[in-house]
Amino acid sequence: MAEGLSSNEVTFRLSRCRQSVPRSRAALHAVLGDWGVDRDVLESAELVLSELVTNALRVRVPSDRQVGVRIARLVDDGLLKLEVSDAGSGKPEVRASSDDETGGRGLLLVEALAHRWGVDERVGGIGKTVWAELKAPDIVAEPVGWEVAAVMVRPGQRVRAWGEWHAVRTVHTESYAAGGLAVVLGLDEGPALRVHAAEPLMVRDNGVPSARESGEGTPG
Repeated sequence: MAEGLSSNEVTFRLSRCRQSVPRSRAALHAVLGDWGVDRDVLESAELVLSELVTNALRVRVPSDRQVGVRIARLVDDGLLKLEVSDAGSGKPEVRASSDDETGGRGLLLVEALAHRWGVDERVGGIGKTVWAELKAPDIVAEPVGWEVAAVMVRPGQRVRAWGEWHAVRTVHTESYAAGGLAVVLGLDEGPALRVHAAEPLMVRDNGVPSARESGEGTPG
């Protein structure tokens, strides 16, 4: 699952396999937690994204065509936008399904949960993008930050990695085997982040640390 991010959106691609639906939900959960979205909106968004990804995976396309996902926040409008793109033709439509059908209700669910939804042709590519917007009045603006080269990051700052802000515990440099300098950041959670010294990273000051973050320096 390849990922790209900016301050107000996250994009990634999914392989055409069954595991892609739970992977998309896990990515959404991480992003919305960072954006301050409340649980009701989170649960609705997970259902909507699951249906959109499931529908995209069912579309007949060449096996090497991946499914694209974009999660965006429209802070000024208080909206969360979910987009799922595939290389298939046609336009999905809401249809009522009978009681004995096991499928066909996906877009009915999307229509019920979303503020609005629609289908657009993909710009500069084949296929379509199905999108849905959900009302998210508690969505928060991106914390103030700025971009610096990785070699300029210092312990005590927070760095944007894998769709979330992480406190930087340690910083050290090492040489690549082929030449050049790498920066290795030890973070509060997850594996260390190893990047080229010149790679730009989003950082911000940590401010007042939480009890969890400051626990390492308190006596036991």
